Amino acid sequence: MEPEFWLQRWREGRTGFHRDAVMPLLEKHWPRLGAADGAPVFVPLAGKTLDMHWLAARGHGVLGCELSPLAVEAFFAEAGLVPEQERDADGLHHRAGRIDLVEGDVFALADATLARMQAVYDRAALIALPTALRRRYASQVYGRLPRGCRGLLITLEYPQEQMQGPPFSVAETEVRGLFAADWEVELLERRDILAQEPRFVADGVTALATAVYRLRRR
Repeated sequence: MEPEFWLQRWREGRTGFHRDAVMPLLEKHWPRLGAADGAPVFVPLAGKTLDMHWLAARGHGVLGCELSPLAVEAFFAEAGLVPEQERDADGLHHRAGRIDLVEGDVFALADATLARMQAVYDRAALIALPTALRRRYASQVYGRLPRGCRGLLITLEYPQEQMQGPPFSVAETEVRGLFAADWEVELLERRDILAQEPRFVADGVTALATAVYRLRRR
């Protein structure tokens, strides 16, 4: 899956993955993560998620990474914010308040940048990637987060043969296969959400669940 795929989706407004409200599962489970007050939080493939504002409002410094300049522009414009901009090896930083949204490739973030993160919130990143890229993402992005880093990971589970992703189905066995060597992995909740997702039903999906994991880097 090439970067142009996502850039085109933003240009065409095909962003059904974006939520117009804060993710309830974030509100419910974030306190269970045990992230320190003010801990910097990494939000990969951030889009224009309102979840970044929620995390910042709770005192966290937020580092988002998003490929699409349209998504970055919309995130700040819709909040009435005018960010300061600075370019470095990570990409183009857009900073306002506690939020630093990098316009760039998540795989190109500097080692030092990821090493500063004490937590990671992943709602729509892992499930946005096909199998081979998920392995690379777990190895090259999560693999550079520091020991003690805590994570909240939200996935989807459905019969993959019934729909062409993204979003992709990522089973618990795969989550553990990707992360268990370096991370403690705990399933916090699995919830049937098919009735709440008519677009999946329209595509012929017969079962759909969301799963929430708590991660801790050893």
